[in-house]
Amino acid sequence: MPRFDTCREILRRLIAKGDTNGIALAERAINEYLEATPPGARTSGLRLLQQDVLTQRDAVLGAQHSIADTVNSYIEKKLRGE
Repeated sequence: MPRFDTCREILRRLIAKGDTNGIALAERAINEYLEATPPGARTSGLRLLQQDVLTQRDAVLGAQHSIADTVNSYIEKKLRGE
């Protein structure tokens, strides 16, 4: 699962950094993961990414928390098929 691991690491770094300019990078990482993942594995992969993001969100405050919420919202959107 190299694409999954790459996406997860990118999201972790962006959340840790807490810079709102990283939102576009987070979206791109998620989109690239989805494009490289077979359709049958996308939902479970997104849920794993979401759990990781939520774990990070619960451990941080301020801008980092806000970034994690935004990334989570984007993952939710993808889970709904939008």
